[in-house]
Amino acid sequence: MRGIALGLLQRGWDVEVLTTCAVNPYTWANELPETTRLEEGLVVRRFANVLATSASKEHAVHGRIYYGERPSLDDQVTWLNALFRNPGLFEEVWKAKYDFDAFVFAPYLFWNATVCMPAVADRSVVMPCLHDEVYARMEVMRHVLSLPASVWFLSGPEHELAHRLGPVTPQHSVIGSGMDVPESYEPDEFRSEYGIDGPFVLYLGRREVDKGWPWLVEVFSRVRSPVKLVSAGAGDPEVIPRLRGRVVDVGLLSDEQRNNALAAALAYVQPSLHESYSRTLMESWLAGTPALVRTGSAVVEWHVANCGGGFSFSTSRELSNLLGRLLSDADLTRDMGAKGRAYVLDNYRWPHVLDLIEADLLALKPGR
Repeated sequence: MRGIALGLLQRGWDVEVLTTCAVNPYTWANELPETTRLEEGLVVRRFANVLATSASKEHAVHGRIYYGERPSLDDQVTWLNALFRNPGLFEEVWKAKYDFDAFVFAPYLFWNATVCMPAVADRSVVMPCLHDEVYARMEVMRHVLSLPASVWFLSGPEHELAHRLGPVTPQHSVIGSGMDVPESYEPDEFRSEYGIDGPFVLYLGRREVDKGWPWLVEVFSRVRSPVKLVSAGAGDPEVIPRLRGRVVDVGLLSDEQRNNALAAALAYVQPSLHESYSRTLMESWLAGTPALVRTGSAVVEWHVANCGGGFSFSTSRELSNLLGRLLSDADLTRDMGAKGRAYVLDNYRWPHVLDLIEADLLALKPGR
């Protein structure tokens, strides 16, 4: 969303950002001041969240949904308030209804989209960032894709999933997501900084169940290979003692460090089943690094099939065999990385994505 806002600003659009005072997507606590200020040329208006208490009915319903229950519609409405409410944001959207040609909401499941979007539905765009999860299948979410003037999808499988789930507004398109292309990579700099020798595969992202991290560790623990698993991101990797030395935690990385790590890796490993696009996959291919993705993850398998930039796996034996192939066939490894890079450059550079976005926004403008 930041890239879209800045890109449209550079193309001459007047853009404002309406958002919360939160920076943590788990607590939604108000950590930033409720202000209006200029950030990188954008007017950014922040509104304080009203948080539900930990003992509230909202949190109880949220827990039931998370573990697979589909509660009554009344309880689903209650769940919408489980993380936060933001009356100030709603009031600003309603007040500014006719001041803008379009309002863009993302992602689909939080209060800002589910509650605020209907107030300006006739000039709203939803970028759902949708994947197959229990929240997406609740009746209270149906209007988020059927009511807005337009919907932007990030991938073909996300688009197909949306149609399987229910009605989608007639004006919708697959726009992808823009990627910044690094000017250079320094793989030796990453190895030197973290003291990493030998071949390794890289995991980037939150170390949590929903991103497939525990599953990857379990699969990797039974792999017989000299290849290490290097992990970077938020959360506790919880590496068990017998894997220390084989699984290396480097914590949070800067963009430059991430790029260097990807360039140094034998392959990037994407174990998540819940993706609508996968930016880290694109970042790995921009670095010329092939990908090993989890079988059954529709979006990442779709990307791999489109370009031939990697392989999928589901077992320790399959992962062992693939690591052996990559280690023994440098030409294959380079070729897959090159195919992946060409795929990203052809489809997901910002100018191309912004062209698609502008065309859709212009079609929404009153009088057209």
